[in-house]
Amino acid sequence: MTESKNVFVGIDLGTSRSSISTSDGEHHMVESFVGWPLDMVARKVLKQKVLVGRDALENRTMLDLHRPLERGLLKEGSDKDQQAVRELVSYLMEVSGVSQARKGGAKVRSVIGVPAEALRVNRQHLREAMRGFVDHLIIVSEPFAVAYGLDALLHALVVDIGAGTSDFCVMQGRYPTDEDQRTLPNAGDWIDDQILKILEETNPDLKASIHTARAWKEEFGFVGHSKKVVEVTTPISGKPTEIDITAALKQACEALVPPVAETMLDLITSIEPEFQERVRNNVILAGGIAPMSGLAQALEKAMAPYGGGNVQVAEDPIFQGADGGLALAMDAPRSDWEKLPA
Repeated sequence: MTESKNVFVGIDLGTSRSSISTSDGEHHMVESFVGWPLDMVARKVLKQKVLVGRDALENRTMLDLHRPLERGLLKEGSDKDQQAVRELVSYLMEVSGVSQARKGGAKVRSVIGVPAEALRVNRQHLREAMRGFVDHLIIVSEPFAVAYGLDALLHALVVDIGAGTSDFCVMQGRYPTDEDQRTLPNAGDWIDDQILKILEETNPDLKASIHTARAWKEEFGFVGHSKKVVEVTTPISGKPTEIDITAALKQACEALVPPVAETMLDLITSIEPEFQERVRNNVILAGGIAPMSGLAQALEKAMAPYGGGNVQVAEDPIFQGADGGLALAMDAPRSDWEKLPA
């Protein structure tokens, strides 16, 4: 166990995936889905009271399925959604061994990263979600956690594109303020919706779920030029049919570039002029969408009329936020921590 019986934890609560990194070297990720059996038959088949992550997604026809982090926000007004967040946190704490360490007397200090908008509007819901799992808490924005983990603390811009939101944070050698951060609803889920809308325009009888569109995007998504034609088999009028989705993928994925580029440039031009070039040349792309083929190059191209710039993709977009939270947890002075009631 770590010194003074403290366990330090970084958690990234995401719309699509949530991850945890601990000072004991544990790294775990879970899809942000939670479900409860719909009826007696489902309970008999599943033999579980609650399913979390991939298990919940794959058995969704038998479940009251919840994705409690919609557009980067903890859903309000639903007890089941609040319970689902706690189930996600509980799963991460159990699988990483943090719950066992806490039962053994360790104090858990956790930094939790959330989209900038969630940081502003439902901080109290986050506290409630973490209550009973951690003893001390710091809540930060996801792009700031990424920046801290990469030591990109001065003259840097982190663009964290996840499922629910795209979050932006310019680092100027201090804790970022609200003015240093932006949030857009245009992100991975938005692309999934666009893919289905485009395909349904030319194939009215196509019956593909949003989960299928998400899988297509994650496997084949691109910006710019595709190296090959993307063909998939999906039911049309009930018959498995092979269709070419290359153009739909291109149109949907490329539609993300203008709003992201516009927000990047708006944030860069808001800082002092003598520092803008340094920031343009130190843009870090993080989040689940970051590795998409051609995206970084398209954002660099958007900066060309403003003097050019450089966009690099974070090496580990899945754990970058959790790792950054862990680094911050281990460095934070005691004065920065909020003590949670038991």
